Amino acid sequence: MTRAGLDKRPADVAAMFDAVADRYDLLNDVLSLGQDRRWRSAVARLVAASPGEVVLDVAAGTGTSSRAFTRAGARCVACDFSLGMLRAGAARAGPSPAVTFVAGDALALPFADRAFDAVTISFGLRNVADPGAALAEMLRVTRPGGRLVVCEFSHLPRLDGPYQRYLAAALPAVASRVSRNPGAYSYLAESIRHWPGQRELARRIEAAGWAGVRWRNLTFGVVALHVGRRPREG
Repeated sequence: MTRAGLDKRPADVAAMFDAVADRYDLLNDVLSLGQDRRWRSAVARLVAASPGEVVLDVAAGTGTSSRAFTRAGARCVACDFSLGMLRAGAARAGPSPAVTFVAGDALALPFADRAFDAVTISFGLRNVADPGAALAEMLRVTRPGGRLVVCEFSHLPRLDGPYQRYLAAALPAVASRVSRNPGAYSYLAESIRHWPGQRELARRIEAAGWAGVRWRNLTFGVVALHVGRRPREG
């Protein structure tokens, strides 16, 4: 059974996602009761990619979210450090000039400064060993005035205790029936429990240099969307 620990060593996290790559999107759909589609749509609306723009999708996995950014004529680079996830995504997508799959670590993105009009990360920042450094890397590769959208699991304002207990019990139980690697979903529950709340994450995004940071909750706070911009003078 392959799973990462809360120290989030990159090799362990990548191996864990490699092990679930073939059924990752299906399991997300089952475990979220289909809400993941709504969450991805909300991210795409906030990214608001325009024709000719280039979007970087960090921790893109199989590129399910990446394709949504190209529908208005933008191009997207789907970047992930799990080669298994990238291979699965590229195989499903086939030859597509709009989405390019690139192996890369969020802590050392293999791109030039100011290369992208928008950068986004969905359900990946929580898995990075140093989220602050990753946010600074995303700032580096974003053009001045460019935008950031972070979609991540979060905390329910008044029901977080019962919700966390539910996650700890339900996620591994469901995953044991539909996944060959249920340990990955035990890690998921643990990583959500230890992840900061909405206000603290906003503070960390600002500390990395992003401006105009704000957030909104989805599904009562199960997921939060944080947005920011790179200052034009930066």
